[in-house]
Amino acid sequence: MSSVKTFSFTIDTELSPIKFRSLLEFIEEAYLKKDRSYSGIRIYESDGSYTLFFTKVDQAGKWSFHVSLKAGTPISVLVDAKDTLVPEGVIEKLKEDLFLLVQFFEERARRTTIYFAWVEGERIIPERYSTKRKGTVIRIFSESMLLLYVVFIITSVLLFSILGLYAPIILVAFQFILVLLSGKIIEKTGEWKITKENPKVTILQYQLPFEDMRDFFKQYGQDVLIKIKKEIHDKTLLKGRPVDCDTAKEVFSKYNLQCLHGGMLVKTINVYEIVRKGAEKFGISVPKIVVSPIQVPNAAAAGPGPRFGTMLITTGLLIQLKEDEILGVVGHELSHIKGRDTLAFFGLMSSEFILRFYVFYPLLIFFGIFYLILAFTVVYFIAKFFESKADLESAIRIGQPKALAEALKKIGFIRLLYSRSSSSQIQEWLSFEPHPPTYFRIRRLERLERSEEIKHPLLRSMKDNILDFISILKMI
Repeated sequence: MSSVKTFSFTIDTELSPIKFRSLLEFIEEAYLKKDRSYSGIRIYESDGSYTLFFTKVDQAGKWSFHVSLKAGTPISVLVDAKDTLVPEGVIEKLKEDLFLLVQFFEERARRTTIYFAWVEGERIIPERYSTKRKGTVIRIFSESMLLLYVVFIITSVLLFSILGLYAPIILVAFQFILVLLSGKIIEKTGEWKITKENPKVTILQYQLPFEDMRDFFKQYGQDVLIKIKKEIHDKTLLKGRPVDCDTAKEVFSKYNLQCLHGGMLVKTINVYEIVRKGAEKFGISVPKIVVSPIQVPNAAAAGPGPRFGTMLITTGLLIQLKEDEILGVVGHELSHIKGRDTLAFFGLMSSEFILRFYVFYPLLIFFGIFYLILAFTVVYFIAKFFESKADLESAIRIGQPKALAEALKKIGFIRLLYSRSSSSQIQEWLSFEPHPPTYFRIRRLERLERSEEIKHPLLRSMKDNILDFISILKMI
């Protein structure tokens, strides 16, 4: 137990002012009214700002506290517990619940948000969500390349009957060539190149009511967006002017879409400078940088080493994260590039692949699918060591572990909700996924102290992963 009187915290949001009251109403209906321990719930307006007030009361009458949640950028939360004793876990759960509620509302708001992104000097193309084809290419040739491992296992079964005992060696040799070319392959998946000469990405987001979005598309269709995007570009960037809300409103009004006050946001991110700053911290040259106008937040790195590294960033990542959080994610990817993790993963996968065919083949015949499940589980678990190492090296080199933790919260908020039970945490540790559980990555970064004293990030990561996995097993 700890005595809590008054304290405050903030929650970042990408919401525009027109969505603020709807956010508070969502928290009220989806969360507070469904829990009898909350009372005195009301939303009020003061000086043009909306505030949600409520009281949390312990059912046993041991403690209570008042909460004032003021909508804004960021959202401000004030907790007043007076002189009662409030368990730390209650406060922490409230903070996490409110964060998740904001993230869920933002995800819903994106369905009625028009996004445009431009890179000066690059072609104008429509925004989209990740396609299966491109998403698969990115997963195969970036990060752990474990999807490529699965593809090769399936292919090996087909080729084994044709090439006999030479099939594994030929496949591994072909995979090695792909590893060497992985940077170039990822580069081809990006639509825009970021260079020292063209370093910035400009993003406009216009949040509007569902009815307005529905009527607009019903009248003009989806294809009109690329036309609007080009018109805004021609009136601003093409003439050497920055994109501004007034010009965007002028263009939208031509299509009978009147912009509401506070519904539009514009920001420009110097992506090259962020990556350059990170590369300087890691002591490597700036890798090739490509950007895709995909609304799913993602970043990936590929290439056999620093000289041939390529980094892909989606506009979804740039929209949802602040610059220090983007830098943290960039640091994670730079760790993969500097550490030649692509080659390390290749060695891990190839070793298991060769051993299975030339040494453990009898086990494969006897145990069948169970052997493959065990092999996959072990390989993916080892891959988590490298991903944890990348988190740790980003925290050490960039020096902002909490910014990376915040980025992971925003990107992986659904997984955070999923991992609240021990059984779900076990499933995440044993899943065919190279990244450790999101809850583990965030908690580890938030608790990190004296990171400069860590001499061997990979060994530390192996230890942290194994200890957390064991602790979860003990809880079951």
